Amino acid sequence: MSAPKRLLIAFLVVLPGLWLATGQIFQAPAEIFAIRPAMMQGTGILAIGAMSLALVLAMRPVRLEGLLGGLDKGYRLHKWLGITALVAAVIHWLWAQAPKWAVGWGLLDRPARNRVPVEPGTLEATLRSWRGFAESVGEWAFYAAAALILLALIRRFPYRRVFQVHRLLALAYLVLVFHAAVLFTFDQWVQPVGIVVALLLAAGTVSALLALFGRIGIRRRVAGRVSRLAHDPATHVLEVDLALSGSWPGHRAGQFAFVTFDAAEGPHPFTISSAWQGDGRLRFHVKALGDHTRALPARVKQGDPVTVEGPYGRFDFIDHQPAQLWVAGGIGITPFLARLEALAAAPERRPVDLVYCAAAPAPDVVARLQALATAAGVRLHILASGRDGRLDAGRLAGLVPGWREASIWFCGPAGFGRSLRRGLERLGLARGRFHQEAFEMR
Repeated sequence: MSAPKRLLIAFLVVLPGLWLATGQIFQAPAEIFAIRPAMMQGTGILAIGAMSLALVLAMRPVRLEGLLGGLDKGYRLHKWLGITALVAAVIHWLWAQAPKWAVGWGLLDRPARNRVPVEPGTLEATLRSWRGFAESVGEWAFYAAAALILLALIRRFPYRRVFQVHRLLALAYLVLVFHAAVLFTFDQWVQPVGIVVALLLAAGTVSALLALFGRIGIRRRVAGRVSRLAHDPATHVLEVDLALSGSWPGHRAGQFAFVTFDAAEGPHPFTISSAWQGDGRLRFHVKALGDHTRALPARVKQGDPVTVEGPYGRFDFIDHQPAQLWVAGGIGITPFLARLEALAAAPERRPVDLVYCAAAPAPDVVARLQALATAAGVRLHILASGRDGRLDAGRLAGLVPGWREASIWFCGPAGFGRSLRRGLERLGLARGRFHQEAFEMR
């Protein structure tokens, strides 16, 4: 099981478990209006907790990369936490509204309210006086957040709009923090669930403010300029060289960075395709896969200012296996270009095989790969799917007989990677030996 799945399951067990430990749900009679406050409390805690943790992950915390297995895995968890928050919030809203509808339809009788009096002038009394306002603004913030989360989940929704949507979500979240803080059962603040919720709200609030003011990744940003461009219309790949003017911390081969070519568009993640030489220069190979990347060859000019944020990622070829097998699909060759350059400068003794798959590999790409592989001491296998057919696990095992002793590093189409991983695991590959970057930041 992947690290994001383990963390999501832990979250879904621990936070609801802490709420159940308060006994609130068990103390209520088995009647709709009697259990309604407890169910609203439980679903509300889960919704705001998931949204808080999702916002923290959106800050791109480098210290959590090791725990998550890379920032790409963190964004996958961010997505599932967003879905969790949406589902829990909808259930929370239904518990708030459905009993009222049932009363209106004559299906239920509304019981008389029996609120426990509180001492005037206390914090609890002040919070209680804000309940009506908190309920009203919370409902509207829920509608806004639900719509924004749904938009962010639509794959065809433009990436730049997703970037803007997340800023609006941060604003809606701050309103929901007020809603949650006012309506949280007062005596539970000093219980374990209250302490955890308070920490989540505090972390989420800081994260939301950083997002609203454009401070995500601010400490890892470096300014630079485009120093060279080379566009291949046949493969729809733009090669971009950048000269950085700030202090880049250096990167490991296989890592990626967020590059901003246009402030209105926002940052986009691209794998760094050059090894770090300490000279302030980075290279990226950008495939035309969306509106932004398709427009780059016409929009970006030599000398244009850019901002680079990073490096990020754990697709760094670090392991303890006696051999490595790299598999690249199409533009997925980029991290291997960087690693080939690094090995050419500092060779390793363990054997490495690189299998490059493309529909019709460009001759200049093949020539460059052959030169780099020779310099790095890497065995190169090139497969043209239009001529040689599609690579599968059985064929890969026959192509590289020593694959059982190797770690597998794959970069390419997600479906291709899943198919190879499952096939190799059926052939006996141990779990955890197949490394694949997700590269889905939404």
